[in-house]
Amino acid sequence: MQGEQRARTIFLWLWTLVTAAKLIVAARLPLFVDEAFYWQEGQHLAAAYSDLPGLTAWLARLGVELGGHHVLALRLPFLAIGALLPLLVVRTATRWFGNVAGWQAGSLTLLMPLSATLGLLAVPDVPMALAAVICLHAGARLLHNVDASSAMKLALGLLIGALSHYRFIGVIGVGFIALLALPQGRRMLADPRVWVALAVGVLAWLPLLAWNADNHDAGLKFQVVERHPWAFEWGGLWFLVIQPMLVTPILCMAMWKVALAGTRSGGGARVQWRYFGLVGGVSTLGIFVLGFFTDVERISFHWPLPGYLALLVAVPVVLNGWPRWLRRTGWWLAGAGMVLAFGYYLMASTPALREQMAGSKYYPRNFAGWQPLAVAVHEELRQMPEGTRVLAGNFKVGAELGFQLGNGNIEVLPHPLNDKHGRTAQLAQWGLLHEGERTAPMLLVLSPSDQRYRELLERYHAICDQVGPMPAPRVVSSDHGFQRFLLFRLPVQRAEGPCVTPAMAWLDAPSNGEKVSGTFAIKGWAFKDGVGLARVEVLVDGRSIGDARYGRVFDVRPVWPDSTDPQHPAVGFDASLDTTTLAPGRHWLGLRLYGRDGSVEQWQEQPFEVR
Repeated sequence: MQGEQRARTIFLWLWTLVTAAKLIVAARLPLFVDEAFYWQEGQHLAAAYSDLPGLTAWLARLGVELGGHHVLALRLPFLAIGALLPLLVVRTATRWFGNVAGWQAGSLTLLMPLSATLGLLAVPDVPMALAAVICLHAGARLLHNVDASSAMKLALGLLIGALSHYRFIGVIGVGFIALLALPQGRRMLADPRVWVALAVGVLAWLPLLAWNADNHDAGLKFQVVERHPWAFEWGGLWFLVIQPMLVTPILCMAMWKVALAGTRSGGGARVQWRYFGLVGGVSTLGIFVLGFFTDVERISFHWPLPGYLALLVAVPVVLNGWPRWLRRTGWWLAGAGMVLAFGYYLMASTPALREQMAGSKYYPRNFAGWQPLAVAVHEELRQMPEGTRVLAGNFKVGAELGFQLGNGNIEVLPHPLNDKHGRTAQLAQWGLLHEGERTAPMLLVLSPSDQRYRELLERYHAICDQVGPMPAPRVVSSDHGFQRFLLFRLPVQRAEGPCVTPAMAWLDAPSNGEKVSGTFAIKGWAFKDGVGLARVEVLVDGRSIGDARYGRVFDVRPVWPDSTDPQHPAVGFDASLDTTTLAPGRHWLGLRLYGRDGSVEQWQEQPFEVR
């Protein structure tokens, strides 16, 4: 009894602290780009969309309708689900493994980094995880005794899952495999009440099937065919390596022991043990295998979460059979993992901390710069003629700006990024794909950071074909330029003449993060198609140190054969910097590029270190 009270107290404290931490971070964290698009979908209510079934958009709309136009309000329904999930895990584990194991399973759900942060973001994985746990709970009860109440719970879980994500089909498939592998599961599937629940689950997919039928299967093709290469890639090994870190190593070992136990037969409560182990093990193993054949860039670290939750239900039983020092280490590692996960989101929500991450591969660019961009857009629109509309360079800019401006109807240029994320068909259905022809002034907003640098010039020329030569841009730069936006005032009449693009530049010396001392050389190149550059100003920590010598012969046309800068091949520049005037440590080297058309563009900065 004392052990049960202690386990319950620990759970309640953890639940309170984690829920409070989520609320605080969620109120500060800028919208992730996918969240912004789900908000936009919520402004165009429908039964299904090109990328997802309807539930995520409905929840986002519910949040802002109840709580107002704020990031916390948008995320509130997802935070509520995230807070409910550990309670459901407690109930499931308690039913089959006792009160102590139940409270411990709930505590582990609150500590495991993937589940601890669930609900911080308004994404479909949140209701999908809820659906998976409801189905898991109902399935375990039905294995023990088929009754109407458990069948209704199964139907509810299948309904929520079908309205959450295409990936829930995998959860259903894994559940069937687990049930067919168990004699009790095969008997359960013979009961008509179970088939009524399954029929409800099937009907829940009809809105998504109808959308695909009306749109040439665009959503299904994207999710199954276009998104993935379906060819073996060794990069999938990285997915396997990172998973034990995301669930913490000892907890990972315990979960795999639960999965292995699912392969052994037994009676009594062992039926549920095998069920949890089979569901979690087959699901997780299947996603690990898919990691070698799917798009390595797009497969997400949180995909195995439904399987982990199934395994987590029985993990306390495994842990309680281990030595005390190993159990305690596992709990402390899980807690440390949870703190690190929250720390990442806290860093992403704090501009000063986020700026420190600029230049690293962990820089959270999708969270950065949207509020300064919205301020700049407001200022530009106030200075432009009445009736000026905003034109976004891709769906990310359109959705994020839409949320900031309270406008879910910002038009968007065609962009490969829209295709890559499966949003082109949806934008077209809303009538928001814009080909560049205009009958009123427009404010074009581009995000060069969303484009691979080697493809950036080609993209600029494609935009020229759509909207005409681009006027001098206003640059909105955040975090040393690692998030940059370009704002162009497009007149009603398309300008005539050759394509004029934003400037392009590169620093050859010093290299990124190079350690320097004394006086060192600064070398690079810069050009601006259509008009050329008049001068290149060098900046250190945002302060000008003078102009570089611009015009050195440095032919970049073998790399940029489509470039039309009239000054080619004389586009190189040189300068020098005396580091004795700088304090030891990290500094930032920047460029300010002056076009012959009067444009002034600040380039992305590059770090160097003074010894």
